[in-house]
Amino acid sequence: MKQADREAVRYPGLEDRRVLVTGASSGLGEHFAKVFAGQGSHVFVAARREEKVEGLASRIISAGGRATALRLDVSSSQSVSETLANLDLDVVINNAGTTVSKSALDHSGTEIDTIIDTNLKGVFHVAKAAAASMVARDIEGSIINVASILGHRVAGHASAYAASKAAVLQLTRALALEWARYGVRVTALSPGYIETELNRDFFASEAGKALIRRVPQRKLGQPEDLDGPILLLASDLGRFMTGADIAVDGGHLVSSL
Repeated sequence: MKQADREAVRYPGLEDRRVLVTGASSGLGEHFAKVFAGQGSHVFVAARREEKVEGLASRIISAGGRATALRLDVSSSQSVSETLANLDLDVVINNAGTTVSKSALDHSGTEIDTIIDTNLKGVFHVAKAAAASMVARDIEGSIINVASILGHRVAGHASAYAASKAAVLQLTRALALEWARYGVRVTALSPGYIETELNRDFFASEAGKALIRRVPQRKLGQPEDLDGPILLLASDLGRFMTGADIAVDGGHLVSSL
């Protein structure tokens, strides 16, 4: 299916919804923002790099969509509470994340703190602020936490990142249980190796090609391969799903050790 055809498919319950995408300055966050704008949602694109999300918001508006740029540091509870105040969100894509490719012995304390503060505490800060608003307004909202297959299994030189993503998956389940009674759904999306502009050069290298050969489908995923799963979790089609985690990885998690 071509990208234009994908965008023509409308998922129920997303038109005119207010959708926050964190980490929207590049990569998957930017892609998700465009996907939801194509569904008729008003997208709030948030990141620390304000000029990047302002540019993204302008491009979405020029294409006929609705978007608002926000400067947001998810690792700061104050930044989250101030930025999300009065946004009246219906859907949250908790996408902001960071990593460092180093052995565990070489990780500095600052690097560990940054990864945990962004990947785990940031998810918690945003989910908590959004859910509080949803509960106060008595709406059935959806919060989707972008995790990783490294939250299920491990790889070298990614110990802090893997630990943070495993914690995100458990946090997703815990919040889903607590907030189900309010109609607030909390789910997770676990991408495998997805090609973006940030990793394209690496996957073109011999080391990158060796990693691709370990994926059962023998190929990288593309950002659009995540469209169906994330739209399912956000839309009314997934209204009986909470606490769930969808892996989109070309079969990587079920490959033999």
